[in-house]
Amino acid sequence: MGMFKKIFGGLKKTASIITEGIASIFTGKELNDEFYEDLEAILLQTDMGYNAVEQVINDIKLQAKKQGIKTEEELKSILAQSISNLLSTGDKEPFVSPTKEYPTIIMIVGVNGVGKTTSIGKLSAYYKAQGKSVLIAAADTFRAAASEQLEQWTQRAGVRLVKHTEGADPASVVFDALESAKAKKDEIIIIDTAGRLHNKAHLMEELKKIDRVVARNHPDAIYKKLIVLDATTGQNALNQVEIFNQAVNLDGVILTKLDGTAKGGVAIAIKQRFDIPVRFAGVGEQIDDLMPFNSDDFAKSIVGINA
Repeated sequence: MGMFKKIFGGLKKTASIITEGIASIFTGKELNDEFYEDLEAILLQTDMGYNAVEQVINDIKLQAKKQGIKTEEELKSILAQSISNLLSTGDKEPFVSPTKEYPTIIMIVGVNGVGKTTSIGKLSAYYKAQGKSVLIAAADTFRAAASEQLEQWTQRAGVRLVKHTEGADPASVVFDALESAKAKKDEIIIIDTAGRLHNKAHLMEELKKIDRVVARNHPDAIYKKLIVLDATTGQNALNQVEIFNQAVNLDGVILTKLDGTAKGGVAIAIKQRFDIPVRFAGVGEQIDDLMPFNSDDFAKSIVGINA
């Protein structure tokens, strides 16, 4: 299955709200204030967020007037373009170093239960499929089963794992992983971290310590920090972004479980509020169901344009 078809299929629940909603309010007559109020209510149901919806509605009003919109398909087309413009970051290949001299280091953060371990496994498989040598650092030493789960994924993906015993210092795991990666010349290093928010202050200090270890040992590496979010939580995901962003200055989002939610609009809310883009999207349970995020594909899919 092609990437567009996967994302289109994964966003069916969200898209049905928008497509069915537009069909119910579009009469082919003048797009008046009542129409735009109804469209606003429809978009808000996808957890796109009020500010993002306002921005999109204002853009649609402008484009609809310029282009003289007559059909539902024309309306969906400008809606998709508006959403894509809001989301877009250029959608280049995420984080691959142009040279083997320096690795790409990706720290993964997020609360427990959002699919963090699964996402790390899928991410490692994604890079391995590109011919990259991958090492995972099991720096979630708080949760007993974390390293065991990662080990299962590394075996499936055929990548290396550095782990310590339960309760070990997470930063020491990362240090050892970086040293191992230098020796083996690994190109991609993915760092798992603890996701317990009930002890938020301590967790954030751990993340900052890992930050410092990476900066000291690999100052020239491409170093990115991604948060894993469960799309089914909708607007609650914004609170998680805010907390982790304060600690480590996030570079992007891995949005999981898009195939199980009607709240896919949260990707737009996050980008509008924090200017943090979605970098990868999870649209299924298979190891290859995590894919680089493409704003055009996402926008078309979320409004039901099957291109």
